[in-house]
Amino acid sequence: METSKKILFKKYNLLLDNKTIVNNSSARTRIKKLKKLKEIILKNRVKIKEALKKDFKKNPSEVDLTEIFPIVSEINFTVNNLRKWMKDEYVRTPLTLLGSKSFIRYEAKGVVLIITPWNFPINLSFISLINALSAGNSILIKPSEITSETSYVIKNIIEETFDEKEVSVVLGGVDLAKEILKLKFNHILFIGSPTIGREVMKSASVHLSSVTLELGGKSPTVVDKNCDIKKAAKRVVWAKLINNGQVCIAPDYVLIHEDIKNKFVKYVINSIKKLYGDNINNSQSYCRIVNNNHFKRLKNLIDDSLNKNSKILYGGNTDSNENYIEPTLIENIDKDSKIFNEEIFGPILPIFTFKKIDEAITFINKKNKPLALYIFSSDNKNINKVLEETSSGGVCINHNTLHYSNYNLPFGGIGNSGFGRCHGEFGFKELSNKKSIFKQFLPFSPTDILMPPYNSFKQKIINLIIKYF
Repeated sequence: METSKKILFKKYNLLLDNKTIVNNSSARTRIKKLKKLKEIILKNRVKIKEALKKDFKKNPSEVDLTEIFPIVSEINFTVNNLRKWMKDEYVRTPLTLLGSKSFIRYEAKGVVLIITPWNFPINLSFISLINALSAGNSILIKPSEITSETSYVIKNIIEETFDEKEVSVVLGGVDLAKEILKLKFNHILFIGSPTIGREVMKSASVHLSSVTLELGGKSPTVVDKNCDIKKAAKRVVWAKLINNGQVCIAPDYVLIHEDIKNKFVKYVINSIKKLYGDNINNSQSYCRIVNNNHFKRLKNLIDDSLNKNSKILYGGNTDSNENYIEPTLIENIDKDSKIFNEEIFGPILPIFTFKKIDEAITFINKKNKPLALYIFSSDNKNINKVLEETSSGGVCINHNTLHYSNYNLPFGGIGNSGFGRCHGEFGFKELSNKKSIFKQFLPFSPTDILMPPYNSFKQKIINLIIKYF
């Protein structure tokens, strides 16, 4: 640990000493860095796949779709738009400030700390890095120790791409993370659980660092009576089981109209078999739970629920030697069960029913505001009702999770699911200081005649301003 601390302080001080040069970098310099990052990531594509295979048996095609492609898209989009984002943004000037102009200048925040999780270690580390780089920050990244093979690849990519005075990586566990959070950063971006998010905020408050938190939560899927049930089932299964359900925006549970529940369950089971075969444990497309601790947590969720009279509709088989949990549909969930109250983060899908859409809305609103909410319906009245009467970080209508893939949309949570936004221009602005600049360009200003000493004439002008402006 002592060696790790020395490395940490050395890297931190290098970033700190060099931040003025990095923070004042031009669009051209930042674009050059982003292009180089893309080149090095693609060069290491095979190594990334090998590492994720070792960490939790992730299929190479799924790595391309969920880890590599989003990064390449984010870089391309940023490179094509960064010059526009960096331009001064002029705003309107009220008549009371006649003779002046005002604009917003986006400047780097300084030294940014990025702490990323294990579930999409490449995607979440590098997209966060891209947003921070586009804003001109110096960056320290702490990837998860849980996916250790992939974290080493991240470190190697960063060291091959950047000078350690610009971007640096430190590897270690909880103890090192605690030491990192004692340091003063201008901004901290954390992706993980609400529990750790609270600790990050406490640490940030010591130095009054600004914070971006993406914290997940129990993201609901509402399946209305009026929808394409077969398509809804297939899309829910795909979104729930990609990465073995270890996704912060995975459908955590389904709220379905009682009239179509049985048909929906049938289609869900058929979709599972079509995507992963009858012998799912032998499927090369179905990855594993990341480690035995998380396997035990998920097994405990199932067992606790069954002890409280839940019913498994499909699945439930497990293998601790493989960290394998079969896709599991479960109903009759007790409100005191862990699976009802905790984020699942695995291939277990609780199913609840409703008679009227208001019941589904009430169910959702009794829980913390989720990172994502999904609605399957062809009834615009019901869609709008859910949109207007619930609150969440983002929404997909007639699909799952794809709002994350559109870099023209801000991505982030609300309340317990986090705050702040990433992706594209929203990520650039999140990690920039929005500096307000006012410039008086005429020699005369209306405020000149309103300075003390005050008198009745000036009071009349003040009254007119209050009344008409």
